[in-house]
Amino acid sequence: MNETIQQANADAISNIGLTIAFIGLLIFAAHLFTEIFSRKRIPDVLLLMVIGLLIGPVFHLVKPSDFGSVASVFTTVTLVIILFESGTQLNFNTLLNSIRGTMKLTLINFFATMVIVALMGLVMKVHILTSLMLGAILGGTSSAVVIPLVKQLKISEKGKTILILESAFSDVLCIVFAWAFMQAIQSGSMNVGRVIGEILSSFILATVIGIISAVLWSYVLERVRHVKNSILTTPAFVFIVYGLNEWLGFSGAIAALAFGVGMANIDSIYNSSSIVKRLFKDHPTMLNDTEKQLFSEVVFLLKTFFFVYIGVSIRIDQLLPILMGLTITVVLFVVRIFIVKLSVHKEKESILIEDKMFMSGIVPKGLAAAVLATIPVQRGIPGGETIQNVVFAVILFSILFTSILVPILEKDNALSRCYRKRFERRKDLPITEILEQE
Repeated sequence: MNETIQQANADAISNIGLTIAFIGLLIFAAHLFTEIFSRKRIPDVLLLMVIGLLIGPVFHLVKPSDFGSVASVFTTVTLVIILFESGTQLNFNTLLNSIRGTMKLTLINFFATMVIVALMGLVMKVHILTSLMLGAILGGTSSAVVIPLVKQLKISEKGKTILILESAFSDVLCIVFAWAFMQAIQSGSMNVGRVIGEILSSFILATVIGIISAVLWSYVLERVRHVKNSILTTPAFVFIVYGLNEWLGFSGAIAALAFGVGMANIDSIYNSSSIVKRLFKDHPTMLNDTEKQLFSEVVFLLKTFFFVYIGVSIRIDQLLPILMGLTITVVLFVVRIFIVKLSVHKEKESILIEDKMFMSGIVPKGLAAAVLATIPVQRGIPGGETIQNVVFAVILFSILFTSILVPILEKDNALSRCYRKRFERRKDLPITEILEQE
């Protein structure tokens, strides 16, 4: 009996050791994948999802149930940190200068995606609110894929800025509308005005609390820095802000994002607000480079484990969600061509045809969609597991399509010529070609 117990303990210790070793190898692999991304343009998140697929549904080494209740906590922590860190990258001046060129593409793409996916859901006999929620979750693009990718492409600065800001803005739209439809489904109320009012009040108050919290923290931060081992106190305060808003019935996610934006623009808030100057005579403290680098590393680690978790959670034994995900992805990539053509053809500053081609081919779904997809299951929303499986499939296929399509569009071939033809107008053509046509 004792020998059996000892053997079981030895096996458990061995398994723990292998698990820890695998985590270490995974972190090294994630850095290697990032380097591969920079050279070969194969998205690192795609490779991480492939690892998840191999250790999960393919070889059955890990099951989603093995994560237990930790999974819901992990997804929430990931969402909060990602939103906060994304907010610290948004500068008021950049937002104001680029808002006109970006918002048209972002809004048209988001709402067109939401409507198209909702219509496809209705055809498949999915409830209208659930279909709209699915469309809202898939309405954005992935910053984790878009930002590193566009930095490597031969694309104009305006084209880069539009794609990067679209990925940031669309995450906010995804969160706002997906949360709204979740609340509507859970409340069971079809009183649109009341639901919209509750949502707006929730988001507005969450934003106000997030900004106020950022101002208060900026005056506490300098004192906190004198405490030993205090570099993680800012993320800890973000968790407090998130939890307080959720407890009050507001959107903790929006509050976390607003907190990040507030910390990034604390100088602008101080200089433009007489109330803040009256309350605080001292100048506020901004986040330093070390803190920003730490938050970036934390996001990198969370992203690494989360995309592996997505791969583990994909149900390859259920064909319907995979086919739905593939169909939705194909439709969205085709529709994206017309969305880009509609969105940027009247820009005052001309956008190159090559830029439009890349804008049409870069439509990856990512972390925000993945995190949002797990919430319906956690909240017990009917059809939540199907939504999660479909979204995970769309993430996989959209990243795969993007990684294949971008190198093709860089070269002269039948597909790139087809894309180019969609965007060519008379004033885009060389003058000699125009004269020949006439």
